[in-house]
Amino acid sequence: MDLQERWVELAGAQTRHIGAELDARYGEPHRRYHTRDHLVAVLDLVDELAGWADDADAVRLAAWFHDAVYDPERADNEERSARLAGRMLADTDLPEGTVAEVVRLVELTATHAPDAADRNGQVLCDADLAILGSDPDRYAAYAAAVREEYAFVPDEFFRAGRAQVLGGLLELPALFHTPAARERFEERARHNVRTELMLLNA
Repeated sequence: MDLQERWVELAGAQTRHIGAELDARYGEPHRRYHTRDHLVAVLDLVDELAGWADDADAVRLAAWFHDAVYDPERADNEERSARLAGRMLADTDLPEGTVAEVVRLVELTATHAPDAADRNGQVLCDADLAILGSDPDRYAAYAAAVREEYAFVPDEFFRAGRAQVLGGLLELPALFHTPAARERFEERARHNVRTELMLLNA
C-alpha cells in the first residue's frame, strides 16, 4: 500500500488532499533521514505498539505530522509541525478533542519525554526513537543521514552539538517507555549511542 492510500485508510477519502501534501513534504529534496522511509518506519512501529495506546488512531495521525515541517536550520520544527496539524485537521470531521491530542503529541516529539500515564505519547516517542535501537549498520546509516541534513554546519560545531544531544539521551533513566519497545530496543540503543559518542569524541 502506498503512503497516500495508507493515509486514506486512516483518515478517510475526503482527506486525501492532506495525505498527498504530507507525502510531498516527506519527499522534500533536503531530507536525508526525515524522509518517507522514516515515516513508514514510525507508522509500522505505532501499529506494532498500538495495543498500549489509549487512542491508537490519534497516535497514527500524530506520526504522520510529527516531522511534516523539517528545516534543519530551525529549532522549532516540532512546534511548526503541530501548528500545521491543527490547521489541516481543523478542516476535517475529526472531533476537536482528537485534533487537540494530535497537536499535543506532535509537540511532545520535541522532548520525547512523555509522562508515566501518557500511553499515547509513549507509543509515539518509542516509535520515533526506535532507530536508536536498530542494528549497527542501520544505525550508522541513520547517523550519516543526519550529518548530511546538517551539511551546512562545520564539523567542529556539529560534533559538539551532536555529542550534547547523545549525552542527554544517555542521561535519561529510560529511552523507551512501552514495555515492548524497552525490551526490544533499550540495551542496543544505549550501546549504539555510546558508540557514536565515542566516535565523535575520538
